[in-house]
Amino acid sequence: MLRKTIEIGTSGTRLSVAHRQLVIERPEQPKATVPIEDIGVLVLDDGRASYTQSVFIECLSAGATIIFAGRDHLPIGMTVPMTGHHALTERHWAQVEAGEPLRKRLWQALITAKLRQQGRVLRNAGQDDAGLAAMAARVRSGDPDNLEAQGAQRYWPKLFGPDFRRDRGEEGTNALLNYGYAVVRAACARALVASGLIPSLGIWHRNRSNPFCLADDLIEPWRPIVDWKVHGLRRSTHMGLDLNDRSTRAAILSIFNETIIVGDKRWPLLLGIEQSAASLAKAIIQNDRSALLVPDSLPLELDLFEDDQN
Repeated sequence: MLRKTIEIGTSGTRLSVAHRQLVIERPEQPKATVPIEDIGVLVLDDGRASYTQSVFIECLSAGATIIFAGRDHLPIGMTVPMTGHHALTERHWAQVEAGEPLRKRLWQALITAKLRQQGRVLRNAGQDDAGLAAMAARVRSGDPDNLEAQGAQRYWPKLFGPDFRRDRGEEGTNALLNYGYAVVRAACARALVASGLIPSLGIWHRNRSNPFCLADDLIEPWRPIVDWKVHGLRRSTHMGLDLNDRSTRAAILSIFNETIIVGDKRWPLLLGIEQSAASLAKAIIQNDRSALLVPDSLPLELDLFEDDQN
């Protein structure tokens, strides 16, 4: 089922639950309702909003992720469902006992996929791929040559211009990327928990204050899809894009409506992330890197997708 991404950004919104429906009451607007089961991600971006506790209980029970945004509209926290997987203990032990060789091979696969995706983004933008496809083929176990960083040095100037610098603290394009990465990271965290994995125990990322190290691993090949979305938004408008503008945030959130290829099948983005997370659990249990599924395309054009289905 294709779940919806709901952003609450109207000042003074009140949220409650009635008859398994999320009830949205906004000042001077008609009351709206959304079936709880249809919600995949709920973004709360209204400092004056009020909620009943049942909103959180029902949304989390239905498997939705709740993201809280700060004053700058960037996500500052998230809540993911902790519903137990049927093989939770087995998967936790497998994750804890996974050896370094497997972790290095999985990281190799993630970085290889990321570089390939970055090359696709550049080609989609009308550029050559800056040698990223060839670089992806040279990634070794654990990426000891740090080809991920070398690829970034080629990638960003090609995509956003020679003066662009990727800086998490900057405004403009960087802020848009930060927002997109944050919501996709939340989706990764949700999918990992649903797959019975410990989100704080990364295969590569290590940070004692980071509860979502494994999500920061899994997101790597998904980041270029955010880049693709932000680049497309910049190209389609002659006006500056502002994260304070709700329509800009909504346009970025629409990334979850895209269809991509994962494991030779087409999936809505949220379901594709779920497939990838489930395959990571399988790879860890079976000690088999080849079980890992990664995104293998940019979002598909709708008309081409429909033609293939006829």
